[in-house]
Amino acid sequence: MASRAGWLCLLVLLQSFMAAAQGRAASPATDILIAATRADDLTFPAEATPFSVTNPRMGLYKPAGEGPFPAIVLVPHCNGLGTLSGYPNLSIGRWGKEMLDRGYVVLLIDSQGARGVDSTCIEPKAAVYHIRGALDVLQASAHLRTLDYVDKRRIAVVGFSWGAMAGLLAASKFNQSALRTGTPFAAFVSVYPLCATFLVPQGRPYEIVNRDIDRPGLVLMGDEDSEAPPQLCVPKLEAAAWQGAPVEWHVFPHATHCWDCAHLDGYSKVDFRGTRVEYRFDGDVTADTKRRMFVFLDRVWAGEK
Repeated sequence: MASRAGWLCLLVLLQSFMAAAQGRAASPATDILIAATRADDLTFPAEATPFSVTNPRMGLYKPAGEGPFPAIVLVPHCNGLGTLSGYPNLSIGRWGKEMLDRGYVVLLIDSQGARGVDSTCIEPKAAVYHIRGALDVLQASAHLRTLDYVDKRRIAVVGFSWGAMAGLLAASKFNQSALRTGTPFAAFVSVYPLCATFLVPQGRPYEIVNRDIDRPGLVLMGDEDSEAPPQLCVPKLEAAAWQGAPVEWHVFPHATHCWDCAHLDGYSKVDFRGTRVEYRFDGDVTADTKRRMFVFLDRVWAGEK
C-alpha cells in the first residue's frame, strides 16, 4: 500500500501538472511540498523504550514519572545515527542522556538511517533533502503532541549540523504552511548549521535561513568552522531579526564544526564543496553550549506560562 507521503506527493505533482497545463507555473509552496514528500514519511514510535548512550537509536524516550514533561525532537548530523555505517553517533547519545536527565521527553529521529541512507553529507540520497528533514521535524512535533505525558506548550527542536538546518527550515512560517503540518514546535536550537542556498531537481532554490522565522530560536556557531562558516549565517540571522524574527545567536571563538564530538576529535575530511575541514573537540565550548541551550529553553518556557 502506498504511504501517506507517496499519495501526497502524487497529489501535488498532479496539481503542478494541471497548473502547468493551464499555463501557470507551480507555486513556491507546491515546489516545497513536492521536494519534501519525495521520500516517505518516518514512522514514529508510540511507546517509550530505554535509552542507550553508546548506541543511540531512533526512538521515544522519557524520564521516570507521569509528567507532563517538556519534550525535544532531537535531530542528528548528516550521517544520522550511524546505524548503517556501524559507527554510533556518540555525541547525540550524550546529548540525549543530558536531555533525559534534565526531565525532557526525547524523540530522537534519524532521517537518514530509517530510510536506508548511510549519509547525506556529500549529496542527498533517496530524496532525503534538508526540506524533507524539516517535514520530519514538524511531523515529529505533531507526534509528541499526541502523548498524554508531554506538555504541548513546551516542545522544542534541537538539531546539529544537518539537523540544525532542518530545524531552521521548519521554523519558517512559509515552510510550515507549505508543508501542511499544523501547529509547530514552540522553540528551536540549531547548532553549527550551514546557512546556504540549496536546490532540488526541477525545483526552486530554497534558503536554510528565512526572514519569516516565527519560533523563538537560538543558533550556535564556531568562528573556525570551515564546513559551516558563521559568515554565511550571521548576516541572514541579522536580516531576520531586523524583520522581527525572535531569533538569537552566538559565535564561539576558536570552535570548529562538531566541537561537541569527542569521538571525532582530530578527524578531517573534504566536504561536498571540496573544502578540507577538521574537527576539534572542545569540552569548554560543549559545556557552554549545554548551558546556553537550556538557559534559552527555560527562558522560552517561562514566557509561555
